[in-house]
Amino acid sequence: MSQGWNASDIPDQSGRTAVITGANSGIGLITARELARHGARVLLACRDETRGKEAASHIRAAVTGADVEFVPLDLADLESVRACAASHTPERIDLLINNAGVMALPYGKTADGFERQFGVNHLGHFALTGLLLPKLLGAPGARVVSVSSGLHALSDIDMGDLNSERNYRRWIAYGRSKTANLLFVHELARRLAAAGSEVVAAAAHPGYAATNLQAAGVRMENRKAAERVVGLGNRLIAQPASAGALPTLYAATAPGVRPDSFTGPRLLGWRGAPAPSWRAGWTLNDVASERLWVASEQLTGVTYPGLTP
Repeated sequence: MSQGWNASDIPDQSGRTAVITGANSGIGLITARELARHGARVLLACRDETRGKEAASHIRAAVTGADVEFVPLDLADLESVRACAASHTPERIDLLINNAGVMALPYGKTADGFERQFGVNHLGHFALTGLLLPKLLGAPGARVVSVSSGLHALSDIDMGDLNSERNYRRWIAYGRSKTANLLFVHELARRLAAAGSEVVAAAAHPGYAATNLQAAGVRMENRKAAERVVGLGNRLIAQPASAGALPTLYAATAPGVRPDSFTGPRLLGWRGAPAPSWRAGWTLNDVASERLWVASEQLTGVTYPGLTP
């Protein structure tokens, strides 16, 4: 991996189509802008139409000739996920970036009754990837990149309480959802290899990057003091979103990215140029990844044709 890899090192993406969830702000917006800058057609899969279209306009203003489009997607509603996959995406997709997420929210449920962090961060993306997989399988050099977090280290998955109904602790639930992202990538990579597919499933994390994600939970509860602390941390400690997007961009575009790799910032997983990142051993457990996969199929009703254990 080259020293100091940055967005200028992204290979030409002309002729490639990327779908990016949560691309209306933060790391998702930066990722979309840089892929468009290097020639990709980019679909901004976002829940809020106004913000999604504003993001598309922002990218067009920043990148001459950018080919970007908003598509509606609410990962907290499986009906919306199915509609997005069926009606708002092209027949061929070269790159799917599962970027959207929520962090440390007060307890809540998705439209389908799942705990919100598990439902949005994992199940919504599991369903979307499965529904889009035929469009990825037909694209040479296709990749699926899932954005996890170093905070997956907070907790292994609890197969007996996937919806955190027994004892909800927001940060533990967040850690479990990020562990689920890594287990999903592990199992997807394993099944793709068994099927002889060249689609690369990889994971990335941004380290500590200044985005709106950190403040969302405290803002929902109107905790002004906590919101000020988060804002101070973003200003004084965090790296900018443009730096936080680099591991995702590396996993999505750099030559030689390995299936089931995990890319994060070089310096202690906190900040810096993209580099291989530490991950907890439980995210590489074949038994756990298969169990979560089967449970996810049952919960979402989405299966992956042709990908067997």
